[in-house]
Amino acid sequence: MGPMGRQGPSSLPVPTGGSCLLLLFCLRLGASCPQSCQCPDHAGAVAVHCSGRGLQEIPKDIPTDAVLLKLDANKIARIPNGAFQHLNQLRELDLSQNAIETIGPAAFSGLAGGLRLLDLSHNHIRRIPKDALGKLSAKIRLSHNPLHCECALQEALWELKLDPDSVDEIACHTAVQEEYVGKPLIQALDSGVSFCSVHHKTTDVAMLLTMFGWFAMVITYVVYYVRQNQEDARRHLEYLKSLPSTPVSKDPISPAP
Repeated sequence: MGPMGRQGPSSLPVPTGGSCLLLLFCLRLGASCPQSCQCPDHAGAVAVHCSGRGLQEIPKDIPTDAVLLKLDANKIARIPNGAFQHLNQLRELDLSQNAIETIGPAAFSGLAGGLRLLDLSHNHIRRIPKDALGKLSAKIRLSHNPLHCECALQEALWELKLDPDSVDEIACHTAVQEEYVGKPLIQALDSGVSFCSVHHKTTDVAMLLTMFGWFAMVITYVVYYVRQNQEDARRHLEYLKSLPSTPVSKDPISPAP
């Protein structure tokens, strides 16, 4: 049989260097990329694309070396504590267009140093979790959320690094001052409006009302106590007057025999 005849095991084709790299890359994707997501690797930088996959929670098996994570356009309603704590190389996190209402105070632990952009726009967030976002150095997008404009929100915003391209789209869905409902939040704050002054005034009024209530209750008790004592004294005096008087004997005392 000639040279092109049956080949033994020793003559099987050996994968080239490029084929080996491709094989390793495919194995890597199968082992670490979340199901239904795509994890392209460009020059060693891993991007995880899970956009529009109908996800209801954060995937557990995100590659630890991911630098970009897109979870937008899903059905995620909450971000639990430690959801991204193993992703210390993450630079951009897109959680926009979900149904997020609740964010744990330690939801973004492990991301404080490296994260550069956090997109939380187009969600159902009413109150900003200062404990969760305050330690981040990333630019944060919060536009198109039904925010409740109050003192706590104002204090939280002072500690955040808001994305300048979307900051004007942050509006008050509800507010402690109704005249600012539907208006841009930053515009109101820049004009000198303080939701905290309203909060303090409300607190002061409530405190004054409470003190007045206690004072009125004490006065009422004192008046009742005095009147009750007067009534008891009057009844006792009437009782004494109603007693029959004992006549005094005027007979001389007879001497002893």
